[in-house]
Amino acid sequence: VAAKALHPLSNHHDKLVANCFAQAEALMRGKTEAEVRDELAGGDLSPAEIDVLAPQKVFAGNKPSTMILYKQLDPFTLGRLVAMYEHKIFVQGIIWNVNSYDQWGVELGKQLAKELLPMVQGTENAGSRDASTAGLIKQMQSLRS
Repeated sequence: VAAKALHPLSNHHDKLVANCFAQAEALMRGKTEAEVRDELAGGDLSPAEIDVLAPQKVFAGNKPSTMILYKQLDPFTLGRLVAMYEHKIFVQGIIWNVNSYDQWGVELGKQLAKELLPMVQGTENAGSRDASTAGLIKQMQSLRS
């Protein structure tokens, strides 16, 4: 999280930082059903409505998260972040006995990309693809025009 924004909207950046810190706190603390029920009881909901809504608002805490603070995002800091995450992926692979750099999944993506490229370029119709992929291609082409 950058301490200093790269734009003149400092109030906006402060709100983003506050939301980021709030998410980390929520992951750590969570919210029990008792807390949810107390919160909802202060409103104008009936007990039956609280019974329906309460389970949706319960959130288990004790979830790990990583918060990295830095002065300002610049090329050097971005490079450090990329290097750190590359190292993290490598170490996790060793710990979990997984080859983090196994490329078979990447190969499937490359194979599919070759098929999709003419559709993305607009030289072929995406109608033969699944609805999700065809929709993405259509939206991309719409944004380009």
